Amino acid sequence: MKKASIILASAMVLGTLLAGCGNNNNNAANNAAATNAPAESAAPATNAGNAAATAETGKYQDGTYYGTADADAETGWQSFVILTVEGGKITNVDWDGFNTKTAGDLKKKFSEDGKYGMKAGGASAEWHEEANAAAAYLVEKQDPDAITLTDDGHTDAVSGVSIHVADLVTASKAALAAGPTQLGPYKDGGYFAEGEMDAESGWKSTVAITVAGGNVVAANFSGVNAAGDDKKQYSIDGKYGMKAGGASAEWHEEIALAEKYFLENKGAAPALKDDGTTDAISGVSIHVGEYFSLAEKALEGAK
Repeated sequence: MKKASIILASAMVLGTLLAGCGNNNNNAANNAAATNAPAESAAPATNAGNAAATAETGKYQDGTYYGTADADAETGWQSFVILTVEGGKITNVDWDGFNTKTAGDLKKKFSEDGKYGMKAGGASAEWHEEANAAAAYLVEKQDPDAITLTDDGHTDAVSGVSIHVADLVTASKAALAAGPTQLGPYKDGGYFAEGEMDAESGWKSTVAITVAGGNVVAANFSGVNAAGDDKKQYSIDGKYGMKAGGASAEWHEEIALAEKYFLENKGAAPALKDDGTTDAISGVSIHVGEYFSLAEKALEGAK
């Protein structure tokens, strides 16, 4: 009887051990299934704020995209692109530029008017013609990375294009990364206005404004005298002499603060005194009222 009891107890222990092993194996299998199944079946996440899907598939979220590259410190030209996406594909690329120093006309218009002078310098085409060819290539390839660049920012991929296209690539990537946007209320282009010649000072106020992507992106408040001198450059050259007269800054330095205020406030004027000065812009003691009035007048043509 003792032997039978021992055998029976041993059999029960062995059965329990075998059952336990079986449960551990089943749990491991279930855990593996729970871990792997969603990974195999889950759809990739999307971000509605950015280009939907990848450049490899050529699928982007429909809409209008705007992006810029850095301005050239020497020339002042800054590239921007406006991309149009329809049906998941880039259907139009507008590559242009504005000048952060002089404001006024966009780079294409500047080139079309013969002021950029590439042909005069020996090139086979003007800037706007080469820019349009590079933009068409991007529409064809659907991906800025498809434009292979040399170390100096040129490309051999687009026939007849000798200009630096690195800015096109940079601005397009920035636009696609930012996602679709709403353009501003103004018509793109350069806008100008000027005042009357001041008999006392001998200067006439001038304003040049640039709109890109529907927004004011550059402004140049300056002036001209009877000799044709540019007031800002006249001051830069030390000929206006405000500091010599006791001022804390030169005219071109103070007017730059007024331009900055204008851009940061999207064209809004500060509170002005009757004499055209303002306390709203720190460091500005000169008369700026006329410049904001002229800027408003210039932008009437952009509406």
